Amino acid sequence: MHIPIDGITLEGNLAIPESARGIVAFAHGSGSSCHSPRDRFVAEKLQDSGFATLLMDLLTAEEEVLDERTGALRFDIRFLAHRLIGATRWLQGRSGTAKLPIGYFGARTGAAAALVAAAGVSETSAVVSRGGRPDLAGGALGKVTAPTLLIVGADDTHVIDLNRRALRLIRTEKKLEIVPGATHLFEEPGALESVAELASSWLDAHLRASAGLRKAA
Repeated sequence: MHIPIDGITLEGNLAIPESARGIVAFAHGSGSSCHSPRDRFVAEKLQDSGFATLLMDLLTAEEEVLDERTGALRFDIRFLAHRLIGATRWLQGRSGTAKLPIGYFGARTGAAAALVAAAGVSETSAVVSRGGRPDLAGGALGKVTAPTLLIVGADDTHVIDLNRRALRLIRTEKKLEIVPGATHLFEEPGALESVAELASSWLDAHLRASAGLRKAA
């Protein structure tokens, strides 16, 4: 898919299973892209569970080249969040996705971007972070109203501490899940499956609740 935002076009992969009950937009981490095998694995599991998914690059090809050289854009959280919000508005303007409750799934620095975006998009129904840096969302953490799940590997001790600090600043429904035996990239056998199961359960509960509220309204 080609996603127009502020005069530029971003590339993305949109998958909509039959009778989708919500859509999950992915915000990739530093140095990653919509071709990330880990995010694609989780996205496929979510699709099997009945969720539409949008895997997209938050940077253009030219910006990616610049970022590979300088590393500047991957830590510009507000810039990335602005792109994610733009993609959200694009989804809300499409006939096939406009009525679907939306959630965010962020990895590494993408998790911070997802939280900043959620703070700016009141319609966000849930946020999931995988091995993320939610601490980089700064003051936006206290403004997030979407139920937030933070998933960290048990052997990723430094990131666990950062997630615990961020968790204390989030004022909405929240939870920290620690996957036993997993490191930062969840490369251990079964680790990514655990991430997908935790994410699917969280998104199912909160996107379905959001869909119910929409019908009642």
